[in-house]
Amino acid sequence: MTPTRKLRSILAVAMLTALWAKSAFGHVPQSEAYGFVTGFLHPISGADHVLAMVAVGLWGAQLGAPAIWVLPVAFPLVMAMGAMLRFLGVPIHGVEYGIAASAVVLGAAVTFELRPPLVIAALVVGCFAIFHGHAHGTELPHGQSALLYSMGFVIATGCLHAVGIGIGTVHRWPRGQRLLRGAGTVVAAGGLFFLWKALA
Repeated sequence: MTPTRKLRSILAVAMLTALWAKSAFGHVPQSEAYGFVTGFLHPISGADHVLAMVAVGLWGAQLGAPAIWVLPVAFPLVMAMGAMLRFLGVPIHGVEYGIAASAVVLGAAVTFELRPPLVIAALVVGCFAIFHGHAHGTELPHGQSALLYSMGFVIATGCLHAVGIGIGTVHRWPRGQRLLRGAGTVVAAGGLFFLWKALA
């Protein structure tokens, strides 16, 4: 199976999973049903989250296998741990700064085509995922299912990573490599803007 077909398959599975989970809500209490929807919408409702999560896919595509799969898997897993810390009441200071910095660093990594060892790349992605997860956990509405809410934002995050990977496939062509570096610059600039807002 070609990388393009693999990407299409991942996107299809992600969308079907989201639709399946939504259709299953007829069998759970209404407040819990909204937990998944709320969680799914939360990552895509904030530009700072979107930039960072798409950047993970961009960087993974730029690095190639196995990073193209490892980074988008590591981020949601560690992000869920960050949300769990919030559910348990464990505070993390400077979450907004961490989220903005994630866009700056990941965007810069794409812009400059940084190629650290896979372990280092995964650690960088994982560290920032903690901040994103903690922020998602903070937004859990009262009375909604934490499990369904977490499933929602993890699936949405996977979809955003897949978008980044899809865009990142242009890296195989010389002109695409320049476009990808340009996309990284846009992400980093957006991160600087959000960092400025957080500091203001």
